[in-house]
Amino acid sequence: MILVKKGLNMRIIAGKAKGTKLYTLEGENTRPTLDRVKESLFNMIQNEIQDAVFLDLFSGSGAIGLEAVSRGAKKAILCDRAKEACKIIKKNIEKTHALDNVELYQADFKEVLTNRIYEKMDIIFLDPPYKTDFAFEAVKMILEKDLLNKNAMIIIETDNDKILEKIENLNCEIKDIRKYGRAYLIFLKGIS
Repeated sequence: MILVKKGLNMRIIAGKAKGTKLYTLEGENTRPTLDRVKESLFNMIQNEIQDAVFLDLFSGSGAIGLEAVSRGAKKAILCDRAKEACKIIKKNIEKTHALDNVELYQADFKEVLTNRIYEKMDIIFLDPPYKTDFAFEAVKMILEKDLLNKNAMIIIETDNDKILEKIENLNCEIKDIRKYGRAYLIFLKGIS
C-alpha cells in the first residue's frame, strides 16, 4: 500500500501536463521541492529545457524530472533507491502521460551514475537528503565520469551552503546561488 501525503498539492506548473496533480510519499524520507522554488528554478533554466536530456538523481515523487518533460525536455532519467518512491514516480509518469520520455531506475545514485547512464546530460538536478554528503559525492562522480554535454549544468537543492567549500575544489564553476527560505539552489557548470 502506498501512503500519499495529505495537504501537499504538488502539481506540474507549466507545459503540456500543466495543472496535473502529482502523488507524493507519506513520511519524513522525502521532502518535495516547494512550488515557488520549482517555479523559480524552471524560470531560470527555461531556455535550456527544450530537447534537453535531464537527470533527476534523487527523484522522490519525480516532480522535477516530469516538470522538465512537460516543458519540452527530450528525455528525463529519474532515479530513487526507495521502492515506495519508485511506485509513486510510476504513477506520476502515467498521470502526466510521459512514459515515452522517461527512464526510471530504482537504484542508489552511485549505481545509476556508474552503470546506467550511457549518454551525456544537459541538466542534472540533485536534491538528496539534506543531512548527507550525497550532493558532493554525486557532483564529483559526474565530473569524473564526464557525463556532461558542453554547456550543461548541475543544479543542487540543499539547506547547507557548506557544500560550496567542497565544490570549489572540483573541476566546476559556481554560476549562481539562490536562497528560498532554508533551501538553496546552487547552479554549477563543468569546466572543460
